[in-house]
Amino acid sequence: MVRFKLLGPVEVRTDDDTLIDIGPPRQRTVLAALAVDAGRPVLLDTLIDRVWGPAPPQRARHALYVYISHLRTICDELGGGEVALLHRSRGYVLETDLDRVDTHLFRSLLAQARAPQLDDEQRAALLRRALRLWRGNPLADITGDWADRVREGWTQQRSDAVLRYAAIELRLGEPQSGVDMLTDLVADNPLAEPPVAALMRALHAAGRHAEALECYTELRTRLVTGLGVEPGDEVSSLHRALLRGEVEAPARTPAAPAAAVPAQLPLDLRGFTGRDHEIAQLDALAGGDGGSPATMAIATLSGTAGVGKTTLAVHWAHRQRQRFPDGQLYVNLRGFDPTGAVMTTAEAMRGFLDALGVAPQRVPPGVETQSALLRSLLAGRRVLMLLDNARDADQVRPLLPGAPGCMVLVTSRQQLTGLITTEGARPITLDVLSHDDARRLLVRLLGPDRVAAEPDATDEIIQRCARLPLALGIIAARATVNTGFALAALAAELRESPGGLDALAGSDPATDIRVVLSWSYRTLTAPAARLFRLLGLHTGPDISAAAAASLTETTSAAIRPLLAELTRAHLVIEHAPGRFTQHDLLRAYAAELTGAHDRATERREALLRLLGHYVLTGHRATVLLNPHRNPIDIPDDLRGVTWVAPETIADDIAAKGWFSREMETVLAAIDQAAAAGLHDHVSQLAWTIADFLDRQGHWNDMVAIHHTALASATISGDLPGQARAHHCLAVANARYSRYDEAHQHVQHAFDIFARLGDDAGRARAHFSRAWLYEQRGDYAQALAHDTQALQWFRAAGHRVGQANALNGIGWCHTQLGDHRAALDHCRQALALHEEIGDRYGQSHAWDSIGFAHHQLGEHADAARCFQRAIDLRREDGDRSGEAKTLVRLGDAHESAGERREAVESWRDALKIFDDLGVTDGEAGELRRKLGRA
Repeated sequence: MVRFKLLGPVEVRTDDDTLIDIGPPRQRTVLAALAVDAGRPVLLDTLIDRVWGPAPPQRARHALYVYISHLRTICDELGGGEVALLHRSRGYVLETDLDRVDTHLFRSLLAQARAPQLDDEQRAALLRRALRLWRGNPLADITGDWADRVREGWTQQRSDAVLRYAAIELRLGEPQSGVDMLTDLVADNPLAEPPVAALMRALHAAGRHAEALECYTELRTRLVTGLGVEPGDEVSSLHRALLRGEVEAPARTPAAPAAAVPAQLPLDLRGFTGRDHEIAQLDALAGGDGGSPATMAIATLSGTAGVGKTTLAVHWAHRQRQRFPDGQLYVNLRGFDPTGAVMTTAEAMRGFLDALGVAPQRVPPGVETQSALLRSLLAGRRVLMLLDNARDADQVRPLLPGAPGCMVLVTSRQQLTGLITTEGARPITLDVLSHDDARRLLVRLLGPDRVAAEPDATDEIIQRCARLPLALGIIAARATVNTGFALAALAAELRESPGGLDALAGSDPATDIRVVLSWSYRTLTAPAARLFRLLGLHTGPDISAAAAASLTETTSAAIRPLLAELTRAHLVIEHAPGRFTQHDLLRAYAAELTGAHDRATERREALLRLLGHYVLTGHRATVLLNPHRNPIDIPDDLRGVTWVAPETIADDIAAKGWFSREMETVLAAIDQAAAAGLHDHVSQLAWTIADFLDRQGHWNDMVAIHHTALASATISGDLPGQARAHHCLAVANARYSRYDEAHQHVQHAFDIFARLGDDAGRARAHFSRAWLYEQRGDYAQALAHDTQALQWFRAAGHRVGQANALNGIGWCHTQLGDHRAALDHCRQALALHEEIGDRYGQSHAWDSIGFAHHQLGEHADAARCFQRAIDLRREDGDRSGEAKTLVRLGDAHESAGERREAVESWRDALKIFDDLGVTDGEAGELRRKLGRA
């Protein structure tokens, strides 16, 4: 077996005191970084910070893995099976008996010496043993900020221990035993007064009166010379008492009656899994870097109902019992209880005083005096206090200890910001489990065989339970009781019940998901409760504060306090600044509540406001993204909605950002509008987002929403909407090389535009036909349609369309071999696009001009033009266009004999095609080209 020594140079020694070679300095630092937290996982990022500091080298992670591997070999060879270096989620843990790490043994001995039932001889023996563990400056051969912080904390603990030891030896009549340690302590801390006072007392008691007085004189000289101040009252009073001969030997402290050591923690629950990051945070707070709290430590564990706050708190408390040898106090404060009966602070206080052995007749009246008594009882003791299910900060404050060494862990559905801001509590917020941790939970509850036998059903259960531990536990309990139930049957029940809530109901209020969620809902103010209910109408993955304001018919300023109230209650999560989300079960519960409590007309009006918000904001954004799009009419009243707060979009960059954030929400809103029969909203929303989807390569989504838009426009008889939907379906299908379908949609669009007498629409249809013929290599037909498109655009006075058609004509000419004619038309197009300020059109024109130069053998000019096109397309977020131009840039490099540059451009293009899911057409040819390269 081996022992890890950190209280001096870092060493590993066997039980027979043989020194083990633990490698170079950096590897020793890795070992120390793990040993200070022995028994607890240390995250990889934390290890890297401890070993290299805030600016680690580029390959720090790789080097760390090498050091870990070497140290693991040492542990395996010498540990006798009782020492192991193990990988844990996102980090590593050194598993060993903590008494085999000297710093842990040191703290354990200090804690034992505080036990009130010991007499002075026993305390002195424990402290003497603890202080003998020190071999010099701790971590003496390790440098860096982390080592400095650890050294400072440990050195302070040793100083406190020396003072305690010297005071006890003085009471025992053995003052000389502490003199040497105190002399060293004064030398290390020449301006600190407590060590000097302790040394003065020890020297005086040892009969060295003159030396005691000299200590004071030397201290005064140092303070006056170095700081310009006189010694403080305590040491000055002691000096005067020594001069007058008034210092008496202290009385020996007898052993106190054994104090009550409460052990009130509930049973550690079966099936605990995950939460490694949160456990690491709690571990650090309990005694970061292997130490103990320098002050009374408080942590708040908050999260939504059923997320596993109590389970984590109890599990962690059981793991850390040895750190708190003076007891573990627990109380359920019933802040959110099915009966509504919240425990008073006075009730909780009496329970703690009883547990600490206070006789009823000794309990003073009033919470304030009881709180003072509780703090006195906990002073000098290491006690863990678990305050479960707290309602608010006021319920908790009187129960807090005041002395170092204690730790309080508070769980609540509220964020308890008062404790965070006033008492300095460390907030830890629990989210739902990751998918992997949720699966591991089911494996623990149901057994690996049952989960492995039905993997698809397991995944569906996890998804429909929103990865919420309580919901997963309810389903697992049903599966355990009814062993004949297939998991697929339970998954089907979740699927078929409203939001899964019926399948999670039960006779026990503590495990009925509706009842559990209702405890949080009932605490809300009326405006916040209304907001929570109406959020059940929102089907997107998250919602902005501005959209929530439109939903509830209020201002942005007024909505924020309501969202903050829901956030504090963990009924929503602010996962990004100003953006809020809910897990699926909360969403289903909110939808159920709004259906039960809000009139149908109120729900309809709220939905119209919400959809109107996305229509108006989306219209602003798409016009900024592409100012030259053909506009559509959006009714000012938005079907009678009079109060909508669209968001301010400053420029095209902000517009792209808005669409990126809201894309999934707008797509969901289109389906929701269609289901509600709001067909105009469907058409308007589809139009607002179509250009963004096309440029970003979201063509599957583009196809889906425009099929929905086409159906809605057909039902409502909206001919322009039908034509727009057909046109967008043509574009999206062509992106995937589905040209037959694309031609059919273009023809439908053309026919409708002709019926409407829409010259610009007919021109766009001709232009799209030309593009489709280009994709098939029929450039003669493409040229004919581009020419007709130009005529119709001129008739309609549509300048952007004219520029696009001119560029199309030029592109066809160069494909047909007339490169000079191509340059003439494309340069006309470029000039018109630049005059209009159409960057998107400019990128197409530069691409066409580059291609013509390439065909003429002017490769340098071609590369320059292609690069201009690529730069513009990157600015506009046109990923598909960027990939196509990168292919042509690579071709130009290849023709110029620049093989390396060609392959680099082609690979960049292929990466974009892969990201977009494009496999046919140019992407397929590009793969063959790279294969030959």
